[in-house]
Amino acid sequence: MKTLAGVVLLGLAVAAPVQAAVKDAQPNGFTLENSEWVPVAPQVAYAALVNDVGRWWPADHTWWGDASKLSISDKAGGCFCEINGAQQAWHMTVTFTDPGKLMRMTGGLGPLQGMGLHGALEWRFVEENGGTRITLWYRAGGYTPDDLGKFAPVVDRVQGLQLGGLATFLRKGNEGPPR
Repeated sequence: MKTLAGVVLLGLAVAAPVQAAVKDAQPNGFTLENSEWVPVAPQVAYAALVNDVGRWWPADHTWWGDASKLSISDKAGGCFCEINGAQQAWHMTVTFTDPGKLMRMTGGLGPLQGMGLHGALEWRFVEENGGTRITLWYRAGGYTPDDLGKFAPVVDRVQGLQLGGLATFLRKGNEGPPR
């Protein structure tokens, strides 16, 4: 629960991206959607999602504080993993990939995993105005004695940070991690 409290406090301290929305929030689950426009082609944005996750993902939203330990295998059954020697986390499983258009993963992110919750997360890439609209969509649910609807705004802010990291990385021309 300390981890969840930390996520809540951190999430409340940061602003969400311009296009962020809690689509619905109920005691048994929630749906979130965050969207950012970037000045690159969909294939470039998708490639950065997969190949450069350790360069844009916020390090303070990893288990061991080092985003370079993250990897995404973009094939059905692939792992969104964090490996730090013997310390390892399988964050999500890749269940669908259409490069440059969509990647779907399933699982529970961060503290949701430890709570026994599950979700479907989609990274959507759509050509728009000479660039790409990236939409991060997440629906999570399952049994918990807690009201999951209360977690939705915090998880939404954290996902906004993650999408914002990718967008900043792409806007900087892949120069390095976001600051």
